[in-house]
Amino acid sequence: MRNRLEALCRDGIAAVAEAQNADALQEVEVHLLGRNGALTAQLKGLGKLSAEERPAAGKLANEVKQALQKALEDRRAAIDKAELEEDLAGNGIDPTLPGSPMPVGGVHPVMAVARELEDLFSSMGYVVWDGPEIETEAHNFDDLNIPGDHPARESHDTIWMEDTPEDGRLCLRTHTSPVQVRALQKFGAPLRVVAPGRVFRQEAQDATHEHTFHQMEGLVVDKGIGVPHMLHAMNSMLEGIFGRKLETRLRPGFFPFVEPGFELDARCPFCKSGCKVCKGSTWIELMPGGLVHPNVLRAAGVDPEVYSGFAFGLGLSRMAMLRYGIHDIRWMMSGDLRFLEQFPA
Repeated sequence: MRNRLEALCRDGIAAVAEAQNADALQEVEVHLLGRNGALTAQLKGLGKLSAEERPAAGKLANEVKQALQKALEDRRAAIDKAELEEDLAGNGIDPTLPGSPMPVGGVHPVMAVARELEDLFSSMGYVVWDGPEIETEAHNFDDLNIPGDHPARESHDTIWMEDTPEDGRLCLRTHTSPVQVRALQKFGAPLRVVAPGRVFRQEAQDATHEHTFHQMEGLVVDKGIGVPHMLHAMNSMLEGIFGRKLETRLRPGFFPFVEPGFELDARCPFCKSGCKVCKGSTWIELMPGGLVHPNVLRAAGVDPEVYSGFAFGLGLSRMAMLRYGIHDIRWMMSGDLRFLEQFPA
């Protein structure tokens, strides 16, 4: 048996060396080491040997197997290297050339504006805070001084969810204003905070209205806060995001959670005499705001006899429309790559 094993090792290594490709090498491996291969046949004969001969024959058979396996591994590595060199040399591939560029995604225009505003307000000492998109009726309405019979609570304005035993009535938040109360309850006064986020309305969709859009809430509560502080914050924000001063106007407005309330409008950048974006007025509503109502401060556990503040709401979607010259808000949530690919990464 010793002679047969040595001959098998010698002939096997020679057959491995003669294999010219991976397929031929696979056939040699099966012939030598497969279930019905030459080495397996020799191992079956170990049982016929005497007890004195069997250990030496078994040791030799194991050495032969290891030698054949090493020869197969070395030959396979050599074949792989040769095939790679052949591909590089013969198929017109230049490994020094740069690879194919991978497609890179971009930042959504609303998110780009939101990030710039977060950086701007952070530099002014504001905290960036967030709140849940599924809100309680208390946070979305009651704590913001919105009465129980207010039309905003109706199903044609608000998307209501199923009631829960813990929180009562739940809805998809209709504004980011609930973060006012949540932030004050957590941090107390004094406080500067902005809260960007997604909000939901039962809206009839058109060029300036969408059922899902983005807002940013701003809140400052401290001692001695008044309307001039609010105007300064609003104008600083607009100048920072647009890099220039916009023509704006401030007019009275009613919102249950501020008193007095105001509307800040910006001149429409798309027209001079009126269009569908500004609804023919040449002005676009940008930011409602005002001094925080005392009832809102009380609901958050802040004494309105000591502290006052201002709050404003900013339409991030409309701000992005102004920034990038987008004429229809419905593009924002469309997911259309033809629209999104127009904006820088």
